[in-house]
Amino acid sequence: MRLRLLAERPTEPPTGYKIAHPVLSQDGTRAGFTGVSLGGALPYGVLADASCVYGRRHRSPARLCDCGFHCVHDRTAAEALLCMAEHRAAALLEVSVLGAYIRFERGFRYARQRVRTATVGPCSCGATAAVLADAGWGRPGWRALAPACAGCGSGRTAVSLAGFARLAGEGLRVVAEAGASAVPSAGPADGAGLGVPELVAEAALLQARLDWFQTQLARLGERGGGGGGGSEGGGW
Repeated sequence: MRLRLLAERPTEPPTGYKIAHPVLSQDGTRAGFTGVSLGGALPYGVLADASCVYGRRHRSPARLCDCGFHCVHDRTAAEALLCMAEHRAAALLEVSVLGAYIRFERGFRYARQRVRTATVGPCSCGATAAVLADAGWGRPGWRALAPACAGCGSGRTAVSLAGFARLAGEGLRVVAEAGASAVPSAGPADGAGLGVPELVAEAALLQARLDWFQTQLARLGERGGGGGGGSEGGGW
């Protein structure tokens, strides 16, 4: 007797979470993602259909194969994968599970997906990412990208977060996770090659750092003002 799985008829596509590396085509006209495990050699777009990575002719997900897209139910479980050294530069994806799927205890294996939101982490220097820059590796015809601030991303092939979303299409949202208030790396003195999102991010970092310096100067002034031979000075 052939074992049959229980059938589900959801009223709306289930939501899942996974991690993947953002990628940019060699000619810079297309954007997508590449996985971190099975099927990682095959970049995919925001809206994509799965195929068997073993070259078999069956439709994914086949019950007796492990092909198809994979995701987990819980966002926290996907975020935990970003702690691994080899996945630190990956993005957290929120996806809609489309088409046929097989439900497991921790997630889905399924035939089709739509990436709704991609959340990228901070730059390696700790600042909030303003661009996705060449990560130094890739797939044939595709450059892998990593989150970077405007300063660290200068001098490398890079695309703004909004630019990546526009190239990827299908209504993708790209969100930057907040980073630490770090001093930005040195970039072009005149801001050449930087767009509005990058300059806004740099201005926010500079303002945060200026506020910190003003606080420290105020504390030093309070300590110095307690002596017997005080002097009066101007503010700024």
